[in-house]
Amino acid sequence: MTRPQTRAFTLIELLVVIAIIAMLIAILLPALASARDTARTTICASNMRQVAIGWQMYADSNQEISAPAQPGRYADESRNVYPLGNGLQYRPRWFAVIGAAAGFDAYSTPSPERDDEHPIQVDGSDVFLCPSAADWTSSRNYCYGYNYQFLGNARFKNDNALQGFIRFPVKASAIDASTTVLAADSLGTAAGKPPAMRTSNRPDGSRDPAGLAEGGHGYVIDPPRMIQNGDYADPRARLPDHRSGPHERHRGRANYSFCDGHVETATAEDMGYTKAADGSILAFDDQATNRRFSGRGTDEDPPKLFD
Repeated sequence: MTRPQTRAFTLIELLVVIAIIAMLIAILLPALASARDTARTTICASNMRQVAIGWQMYADSNQEISAPAQPGRYADESRNVYPLGNGLQYRPRWFAVIGAAAGFDAYSTPSPERDDEHPIQVDGSDVFLCPSAADWTSSRNYCYGYNYQFLGNARFKNDNALQGFIRFPVKASAIDASTTVLAADSLGTAAGKPPAMRTSNRPDGSRDPAGLAEGGHGYVIDPPRMIQNGDYADPRARLPDHRSGPHERHRGRANYSFCDGHVETATAEDMGYTKAADGSILAFDDQATNRRFSGRGTDEDPPKLFD
């Protein structure tokens, strides 16, 4: 009785199979990466849309006043502590007061301590986080920047409470909601530097004096066209290359939420910004326009710090 012969793969056949599998993986990986990036962009846009609705709810509950980016610092420390939905917080930033009004808290445990102002982590609702910048979670070096110069800059002029706020209060009802940016994916003060010079985000909330760290003072975003005697995201370094701007983290684009709740995914140039040849975002350029930031649908200067 003869035994049936079994045929084994030859080495060449095995190598051909391995090559085909490798080729299929090479074809599929970019598609999978693209699908993953698209999903992150969509989640980010959904989050920003919910925050925009929260902004509207804050205004409805506060005599139509737009949320301030962050309250000015009073000499009397007792005036720097504010109630949120789940506790007291030292000088809460815009997203925290919006969350309190809308019922989704930015912080799991707010803190009334001055030392926690910048490092406190945005660890409440996932609505406040961008999945493409998942570790940008400190209150200062945050992933989403607010259009503070036009919607509510409650810093004091020249840090002097007696001289009043830079631009606050702002009536939300006076804003052209469909044309006005509320917030955007923020690069922070690194926006004014060439991409090759930028360094990693500081999730501990520490300040980078050189302004190179991505997301530095990212909680606010400067408009496309700035002025010489205007404010900057980092008030301790009001310099043209220390300006903030959008982070095009979604396949070369950034998400921008508008005051009416819609979200657009666009390039910086689409939104009025201009760039130098080295990729840094310019502060002063006649080609830049604040039309999408001013609140009126027209190109206007941001507020002055002094006359």
